[in-house]
Amino acid sequence: MVTTRLPGPERKRQLLAVARRVLARNGFHETTMAEIATAAGVTKPVLYQHYQSKRDLYRSVLEDIGERLRTTVIDAAATTDNPRHKVEMGMAAYAHFVEDDPDGFRLLFNGANRQDEEWAELTSQVERSLADAIAALIDVPTLSTERRQAMAYGVIGLAEAMTRFAQAHSSTGVPVERLAGDISNLVWAGLRGIDVAGARPARADQPV
Repeated sequence: MVTTRLPGPERKRQLLAVARRVLARNGFHETTMAEIATAAGVTKPVLYQHYQSKRDLYRSVLEDIGERLRTTVIDAAATTDNPRHKVEMGMAAYAHFVEDDPDGFRLLFNGANRQDEEWAELTSQVERSLADAIAALIDVPTLSTERRQAMAYGVIGLAEAMTRFAQAHSSTGVPVERLAGDISNLVWAGLRGIDVAGARPARADQPV
């Protein structure tokens, strides 16, 4: 095997990208470090120079996906001061992230991760980080921190569930812009219906 020499940081990024693709296709338990090394065009010793074990590599893959997703959504929302536009930009960024990196989305929100204590905690950390960032964008001054965080988790759950459905029915051709628009419309309607004074639901005739 002829291995092209790359600077350390560039090699690590390449290995993460390859590992993400292989792990998404085969799953954690069925994937070997030898398979990843072969797919990356490197020897196993080169792979082990950067990652001590398969668990170490998988952890790095999940952390990388989570941080890129969080940064993508928050950076997009930060491009405007208009609350409605923040929702639209953030959800569009989310939908496009998943379209561009479906392997990353499947790995990060893989239900099998919940069965492993380490991966469950790591996935929860990613969700907490994203929820904290989204909570800070909910522009309702009188809303408590706890309610902001609960609603941020609701936004994440809504976006994840709708995206999963769209992926499962990709043959029907749900355009990413339509998906992003549907998610943002539901999120915005929900935020507009918040009763800031208490926990009562909004009236059915309240404008959104």
